[in-house]
Amino acid sequence: MRAKTRRYRQIALVVVAAAVLLGVNVPPAFSYVQEWQHERLINSPEYKAQYGHWDTIEVPPDNRVNAIHAVLLNSGKVLLIAGSGNKEDMFATRALKSLLYDPTTGQSRMIPVPDDMFCGGQTVLPDGRVLFAGGTQRYEKLDGAVTNAAGAMRVKNENPNAPRLIPAGTEFVSPTGQKYKSEYDVNLPPAAKTGVGRRTQVTASEEKVFVESETAGPQAVNGNRDKYTVTGLSAADSKNIYGIGEPMTLDKQDYQGTNKAYTFDPRTEVWTELPDMNQPRWYPTLTPLSDGNVLTVAGLDGVGQVLNGLSEEFNPRTNTWIDRREVLKQYFPTYPALFETEIPRRMVYTGSNAGYGPAQEGRVPGFWDIDTGAFTPIPGLREPDLMETSGSAFIGPVQDQRLVVVGGGGVGESPVSSARIDFLDLKNPNPSFTPGPNLAQPTRYPNLVNLPDDTTLITNGSLDYRGKGATNNHLAYTLDPATNELRPMADPRIGRDYHTEALLLPDGRVLVAGSDPLFDDEKNTIPGTFEQRIEIFTPPYLQSGTPRPTISSAPGTMTRGSTVTIPTPDVGRIQKARLMRTASATHVTTSDMREVALDMQKTPDGVTVTVPPQATIVPPGPYMLFLVDDQGVPSEAKIVDVP
Repeated sequence: MRAKTRRYRQIALVVVAAAVLLGVNVPPAFSYVQEWQHERLINSPEYKAQYGHWDTIEVPPDNRVNAIHAVLLNSGKVLLIAGSGNKEDMFATRALKSLLYDPTTGQSRMIPVPDDMFCGGQTVLPDGRVLFAGGTQRYEKLDGAVTNAAGAMRVKNENPNAPRLIPAGTEFVSPTGQKYKSEYDVNLPPAAKTGVGRRTQVTASEEKVFVESETAGPQAVNGNRDKYTVTGLSAADSKNIYGIGEPMTLDKQDYQGTNKAYTFDPRTEVWTELPDMNQPRWYPTLTPLSDGNVLTVAGLDGVGQVLNGLSEEFNPRTNTWIDRREVLKQYFPTYPALFETEIPRRMVYTGSNAGYGPAQEGRVPGFWDIDTGAFTPIPGLREPDLMETSGSAFIGPVQDQRLVVVGGGGVGESPVSSARIDFLDLKNPNPSFTPGPNLAQPTRYPNLVNLPDDTTLITNGSLDYRGKGATNNHLAYTLDPATNELRPMADPRIGRDYHTEALLLPDGRVLVAGSDPLFDDEKNTIPGTFEQRIEIFTPPYLQSGTPRPTISSAPGTMTRGSTVTIPTPDVGRIQKARLMRTASATHVTTSDMREVALDMQKTPDGVTVTVPPQATIVPPGPYMLFLVDDQGVPSEAKIVDVP
């Protein structure tokens, strides 16, 4: 008690002295001392060894971007993609950006992007290229900002012998003479023709395009689904090509997606255009499959409507898109959390998503067979109406087939959020969600990152929609899948909510970027500022003072089913070996992150590790190889390819 009294007396003397010296009141000076004590605490070796440490990276002003998407490349660098970065003025001027950041050297380099990749989808391909698909074709217009009536036009072609290009700016005329112009090109395939003679049937082809009235004001509003003529066609073409208009209104207009697709090559650091997708997509999910293809699902289409089914696959061997609309008709909200299970082409949807879509449709978690299209619901999820902006991931080695769902909130700008953590064991004969621990507070936008010690980092997020009311939580935890327990970590210095992402780095640290609050103050009166600083979290396993084990060398390629010798001078204390796939993230959706446990035997000079033979456990692509010692301390990773 005397020691405490003496310590408090010393603090009081420091406060008074600081107040006299600074010419300020005691409360601000006391706050200064508290901050000094806090900094001293969080920078102490003992604190770091228990809770880890956050470092803020100040990117040079000319290299700052609004990080919407993040990808770890097989070069060890991080690609932060902004596109227009949720800035309509940058969209208008085509000031479209991406940033290449090297966490080893701290160097960064701006790389222009060829199209607005804002809010598209991304993943890492088997050969290490980044696939990026979709993005922004048109920004939203809110209620009150719409001056010209607009809506979707279904353009039809009844000619089975002739495809047609309907160029942007084509005029559609209603039965009453109102004129509307299309926003972009439409490629109309020929109509489908079956049978012969009297049994011939022609089914018109159809594509949608967004059209806007040529005149402002309510007189162009049309709630009917009229048949529209197309200006500029010949008499013969006018019989076969026409439009069926959906309601033309002055209501809010949502973002519109693009069908553009590109790859980024980490070797050349250059973007390359691919053939277009079959559908425009804004907020899509791209999930890598065990056969090397990429399942591409959901999003807002070219007129701002949620796609109803219309999924497709990308084949990276031929750089082509496979239209799966005839089989894959399952409806999902935008950015659905989809993962391939250990059964080939059997997906699991956890219910996590990023927003657009009605509250009562596509929100039920389940198994999805992408060969047959069959969908089987999974029961047991708590607070199923609070899954928007929640996080989902495999936890622990993927061989365990355990998933976690973390946090989330109500649909749209709901102020309601959840502290729920639920687990899903896919190996259970009757899989259902089971309760886990709760977060310290309800949280939207939590980032989840698998660590090489088998735990999962959960960091950041906010209580309310996009951090409204200054509700960013500045919290971090690790989740141990062996005990299902949460352990508090050091508090992030920077609050992060919407448009934030996190990635594991080859040195075992975690990079966090982005954040796009709606407001910058507690009363929601000051428009939000996009967070352009990067933070890097160093987990406790790198702060204990224990020298980290080293990998002397590793092969460039590790084939499934093969046994490989990894030399290390620390063989006596190596306990396990892990492959961590290089991951990508956006909108707290990470569909390609996974941790693979390797069978391991010790030798006099190192360890031999065996890669699992199943492609559903080890999908092709680049991985980080870690060796982890008996104290949970990982080596620096070697990046290897699983072909």
